[in-house]
Amino acid sequence: MPRLITAALLGALSLTACAQAPQAPAADKPAAAKPATASTAASGSAEDRARAAIAKLNPRAKVEYVGAAPLPGFREVIAGGQLLYVSDDGRYLMQGAVLDLEAQEDLMQNSPALAEHRRKLIATIPHAERIVFAPPNAKYTVTVFTDIECGYCRKLHGEVGELNRLGIAVEYLAFPRMGLGSQDHKDMISVWCSPDRKRALTDAKAGKPVAPRDCKNPVTMEFDVGQRIGVSGTPAIYSAEGVQLGGYLPPAALRAKLDELAAKKAPAAAAGAAP
Repeated sequence: MPRLITAALLGALSLTACAQAPQAPAADKPAAAKPATASTAASGSAEDRARAAIAKLNPRAKVEYVGAAPLPGFREVIAGGQLLYVSDDGRYLMQGAVLDLEAQEDLMQNSPALAEHRRKLIATIPHAERIVFAPPNAKYTVTVFTDIECGYCRKLHGEVGELNRLGIAVEYLAFPRMGLGSQDHKDMISVWCSPDRKRALTDAKAGKPVAPRDCKNPVTMEFDVGQRIGVSGTPAIYSAEGVQLGGYLPPAALRAKLDELAAKKAPAAAAGAAP
């Protein structure tokens, strides 16, 4: 049983997405995690012990953030796009849902640190490298990691007109879920290299043949960003603040989620503006 648990955690800390074929390693290798040693685990700061705990599970996992968790006695850790809680003594690790019964919310799902981590990574992708479907004066903008073959990606794209009518701009980023070097990856490069990306994406999602093209393109970069924020399937929808809104959502449900998020932000913004 311990071996199975360890395997599950190692999978959670990997940078690969589900339903994805093996691929060549990226050109830029992530920085090595701090090695776990007996002295580090027994002494040092709570942050050191959290890093050592992750390194003990997976020495290749890149720890990108360690901070105080809302749960007393734990550090909040972002590694491989995943949010984990590690006890201050480095002995216990939690992953999944942590419910605040008083506030009626999932602390992990609503982690400000994780949302900010995602927002910053997504912001590294220039606007010109995205495929954007936007109405005039959009009220909301969502980032969608998409694939041209996935059924729910196609369903979402079929409703992009309704999303625009509801005031939602959609900015697509490429996430070929079959992995780098796959035909899926090559077809998405062809879409991004098309002189009319929006038309090429729409045609590809409608099942039309993709004309082979090649050029300097952002597909691999966008795929890498998706992995680093923990995308595990497509579509993956994120708000402008980096909050994951879900996979496929009907237009009305997505608008409702965005309205709910905006309503939660309003009191915090007012409190911050108060003298």
